[in-house]
Amino acid sequence: MAERVNHITPQGFRRLREEYEALFAGERPKLLETIAWAASNGDRSENADYQYGRRRLREIDRRINFLARRMKEAKVVDPALQPDKGRVWFGATVTLADEDDNERIVTLVGEDEADAGAGRISWHSPLARAVRGATVGDVRSVRLPGGTKDYEVIAIAYPPGG
Repeated sequence: MAERVNHITPQGFRRLREEYEALFAGERPKLLETIAWAASNGDRSENADYQYGRRRLREIDRRINFLARRMKEAKVVDPALQPDKGRVWFGATVTLADEDDNERIVTLVGEDEADAGAGRISWHSPLARAVRGATVGDVRSVRLPGGTKDYEVIAIAYPPGG
């Protein structure tokens, strides 16, 4: 099965890179020093600093490997350079209205940047898939766990630039 493309905005890629660098160049070396110090204190089986340090090092290494893999697979897409700003594509901020005229504003971003509470939804989410390619005035149906819901596209915006 083919992996789907890991789209990400330049800002999202920068955040991944910053977290990677903070762990790799900052937290990990300090932790290695603590582990070395704790190991020099003798019996490691009853040394909490040593045991905690090793456990935390494994967690950091897993996160570093995950971030490295995600950055390697990432396809950085700058929404400001979108040629067709009249349609909903990756990086668009979309104002939607449901059947009860409740408005919802969402920005379509990569999986690594999604934060539904902040209005950033994954490009691969059901709502994002439903509104892809839509123009202002289009009504799209979305199958949600609670049933099918219709949304009308009220406005489409992209970051300035391009």
